[in-house]
Amino acid sequence: MNSPSPASAQLTQRITLSHGSGGRAMHELISELFVAAFDNPLLAALEDQARLPLHDFDPAGDRLALTTDSYVVSPLFFAGGDIGRLAVSGTVNDLAVGGARPQYLSCGMIIEEGLELAVLRRVVESMRATAESAGVRIVTGDTKVVPRGSADGLFINTAGVGVIPAGRDVRASRAGAGDVIVVNGFIGDHGAAIVDARGELALETSVASDCQPLNGLVEAMFGACPDIHCMRDATRGGVATVLNEFARASGSCLHLHESAIPLRDEVRGVCELLGFDPLYLANEGKLVALVPREHADALLAAMRAHPAGRDSAIIGEVTEAPASSVVLHTRLGAQRMVDMLVGDQLPRIC
Repeated sequence: MNSPSPASAQLTQRITLSHGSGGRAMHELISELFVAAFDNPLLAALEDQARLPLHDFDPAGDRLALTTDSYVVSPLFFAGGDIGRLAVSGTVNDLAVGGARPQYLSCGMIIEEGLELAVLRRVVESMRATAESAGVRIVTGDTKVVPRGSADGLFINTAGVGVIPAGRDVRASRAGAGDVIVVNGFIGDHGAAIVDARGELALETSVASDCQPLNGLVEAMFGACPDIHCMRDATRGGVATVLNEFARASGSCLHLHESAIPLRDEVRGVCELLGFDPLYLANEGKLVALVPREHADALLAAMRAHPAGRDSAIIGEVTEAPASSVVLHTRLGAQRMVDMLVGDQLPRIC
């Protein structure tokens, strides 16, 4: 039996700078890890670009959607997910909430020297499984290795392309009086899960991240309500930030009812302990949609029939005044303005 090459021996233990050098170690890393995991003909060609057949796009819609995002979450693994699942889900969701059907992703890895290969394999396998569940393919990528101490283990960039079917017009500026505000479940789970994973609090009950692809749910929503006016995933900045974006783009007033907002007791406890407002806490599997009131019941039924929307709820409505604002109606019967967050409640959450 032939003994493994020095590069192969390195590949079984930790990342070294040679894995980013463009030489044998890098090629073995790419072929034995990334190509093997993301196996598809478009990636297997190993060109400097993915060559995407136009006929995959034409029948599906009349516009392309393109997005990109970078992921620097700390720690890399947390209850309910990891940086790999996060990277695929986040990019898929950015496409889906614009009305697009996600199809292809790219993957750029910034790896710190010394990262264990077992950790990288675990992340890559998570990306593979998440992409498969979302029905998308990772078709091109890039790998860079930086010296120890430069990247906190692993950073990931993903870009995604999808097709928007004819007739879909989802824009923040379309919010208008008479719309209702819908969310697909409990808010703040991801932010609370990251707090828990960092070990800074001795929480008695763990909270799992809601990290998940939402494109299947979004398609079910369009089936029930083809005219969704606004839709975004509530990631950094949470639900409050998304609603402020809708209010400012449309000039409308969005009214929230605190008693209607799904919030786990565990998440409420974390917020009370740390002084966080759950409306600003990050999510990675929650979207906020504005739809005409006459379609709300059908939409809610369709969402609750989907695994990613079982706890969906109507949490408010849209009026004309006061313009460009978000108003929270509290459990105590008071009202307060919900503005854009100043600063960051919790850094490095995605």
